[in-house]
Amino acid sequence: MVNWRRSSRQMQAATESVAVAPSTAAEKATKAPRARMMRQYDLVERVRCYNPDTNEDLLNRAYVYAMKAHGAQTRASGDPYFSHPLEVAAILTDLKLDDATIVAALLHDTIEDTEATRAEIDQVFGHEIGALVEGLTKLKRLELVSREAKQAENLRKLLLAIADDVRVLLIKLADRLHNMRTLEFVAPAARRRIADETLDIYAPLAGRMGMQEMREELEDLSFRMLDPEAHTVVMQRLDSLAERNRNLIGEIENQLSRNLQKNGMAAHVYGRRKQPFSIWTKMERKSVGFEQLSDIFGFRVVLDSVEACYRALGVVHTTWPVVPGRFKDYISTPKQNDYRSLHTTVIGPGNQRVELQIRTEEMDQIAELGIAAHAFYKDGIGSPTELLKRESNAFAWLRHTIGILSESANPEEFLEHTKLELFHDQVFCFTPKGKLIALPRQANVIDFAYAVHTDVGNSAVGCKINGKFAPLSSELQNGDEVEVLTSKAQAAPPSVWESLAITGKARAAIRRATRTAVRDQYAGLGRRIVERLFVRAKIQYADDKLKGALPRLARASIDDVMAAVGRGEIKASDVARAMYPDYKEERAGRFGVKKSLAVKLKLKSPPDPARNPSAIPIRGINSGLPVKFAPNGGAVPGDRIVGIVSPGQGITIYPIQSPALKDFEEEPERWLDVRWDVDDTTPQRFPARIMVDNVNEPGSLAQVATVIAEHDGNIDNISMFRRSPDFTELTIDLEVYDLKHLSAIIAQLRAKAVVARVERVNG
Repeated sequence: MVNWRRSSRQMQAATESVAVAPSTAAEKATKAPRARMMRQYDLVERVRCYNPDTNEDLLNRAYVYAMKAHGAQTRASGDPYFSHPLEVAAILTDLKLDDATIVAALLHDTIEDTEATRAEIDQVFGHEIGALVEGLTKLKRLELVSREAKQAENLRKLLLAIADDVRVLLIKLADRLHNMRTLEFVAPAARRRIADETLDIYAPLAGRMGMQEMREELEDLSFRMLDPEAHTVVMQRLDSLAERNRNLIGEIENQLSRNLQKNGMAAHVYGRRKQPFSIWTKMERKSVGFEQLSDIFGFRVVLDSVEACYRALGVVHTTWPVVPGRFKDYISTPKQNDYRSLHTTVIGPGNQRVELQIRTEEMDQIAELGIAAHAFYKDGIGSPTELLKRESNAFAWLRHTIGILSESANPEEFLEHTKLELFHDQVFCFTPKGKLIALPRQANVIDFAYAVHTDVGNSAVGCKINGKFAPLSSELQNGDEVEVLTSKAQAAPPSVWESLAITGKARAAIRRATRTAVRDQYAGLGRRIVERLFVRAKIQYADDKLKGALPRLARASIDDVMAAVGRGEIKASDVARAMYPDYKEERAGRFGVKKSLAVKLKLKSPPDPARNPSAIPIRGINSGLPVKFAPNGGAVPGDRIVGIVSPGQGITIYPIQSPALKDFEEEPERWLDVRWDVDDTTPQRFPARIMVDNVNEPGSLAQVATVIAEHDGNIDNISMFRRSPDFTELTIDLEVYDLKHLSAIIAQLRAKAVVARVERVNG
């Protein structure tokens, strides 16, 4: 290993040898002008300006290590690759970050792009810096099909590292910012992909962390790359408008300053125009032209205390007319990214609408730098991450969000939820007890319920908004008081809620609850199948014994085994063999299988368990089992029935006379003993199909429908086929209570003169 403790002169010589290296072919091809690379004494001096106690030796060693590690590597521009980590470190010195962060920035690509290893980084620079560099290193050799899946897995790794140490985020954002500043040297296809990713993830992430300056630059660079024509048009309009309104902007600044000074307040007032991307998105969102925008220029009023902010607000509101509905108090109710300010809009000089943001110096710094504005050196106590845990709502939100996102089932789902969580502006609502809940714009009561607690969301059945009953899909507005009504009877939320929810948290929870409910259904079915086999084989079943056999079944838990049996992934006989190696399955032939199907019907009285204790009771599609009925004809109580297990689909119930059963004669392991378990006190409809030959005359179809309706049948679907000029064949899917009910309907139809023939269809 190289000895990195060398003299300043040796290190300076090494630096100069890289800085003045001959131009590469890539540089000549692009004809990119080479900028002077920052020297190590420049870097040390930048850090010493805000941290007099900086560890100069550590910075020097990191500078030389990274320079040597990257060696002759070059960037797409032709510049030495080392210029990139050096510029990333320079960006972070502007944020006044600690030595470890600056060093990690210098080293952030060494593990990924050079021969350096994590162990070597730990040995030379310590575990803390090694962990930071590791958190910024992309996963290698990902066995994933799509680019999106790889992107999502690398993002998941990055976010988990950020949750452990926020400095990983700051380095990553600085890294992305410098890459965006030099994006013109990258191939066009990669250029667009990187700009898209920046706009989708990194710019919103910077905004969520309150780092507005960085967010705006990332957005502007992405916008310029993705739609250069639109960017140019907006910039030209902005420059023209600024030129026309130069005097007006100065007049507003002067009037504001004078009015505040008269009232004993010293304030720094300055105008600021919206960024091109912000203007463009607002034009698209509201479908308006540039000339229709009234808030292109805003003014900031920076004072020395919170009390002065509210006094200044009073002065402004008594000087100029207020635009109704445009006042927001983010001081008493900060945004989740720690942003605090008073917002108001007034009609100022020249009848011009003037947007004002009134805040303190500290608020102004946090508004621009976000989490980077928190003092990492405060009293010298605690790590940056520990300080932010105590002081930053933005970091608390990030850690909470990462916890939710990390539970996503697959990479694409993770990426979708990440974008959902990052993109939205906020709306503030309250629980009946006054707890503040911050949600994205366009969020509804379902999102609110899951924001309160996952259990509240899963059991929600209704709601009241401001004391009035409303649908769960109702969009929420600022200041709404929301009461969520719950029921213990609802074990899992409807899966359709996933398409209604806006937040990633709600969608993830609904998806998880739906999966759990389906898994529980399969596990319940699997347990019944296993227990039925054990009863028939006259061997003892016990969970404890199955627990010892789990390794042989390659499953982590008993529920996993049962769910796999229910889905058809494992045979019940495999479970018996894992528990009892001497077990031998009795395989009957196809006729033996049919003969062994002891089917019990429970219609008027309970079945006799002594006659068939192992038959699985079937109640219908709303039972706790994954059950469906034969697709071409269904089955109704009163039919002798059998169950066929379909892998991943649960049980399909067929009448014993169904010709479709011939398809399963060679698969006896899929046949199940089932019986009806119908409760007369709670009638339930079941599917059946009939075929009717109907005479072609006016009103004949109406007569058929009337008979069915008068006998309390429900038509689910109907199709017609013209067999001849005189007859039409009707195929009708019905819902009836049982075989007796179906037979009565068929008998009444046969009595009609317009009906030539009626038959039940068994698919």
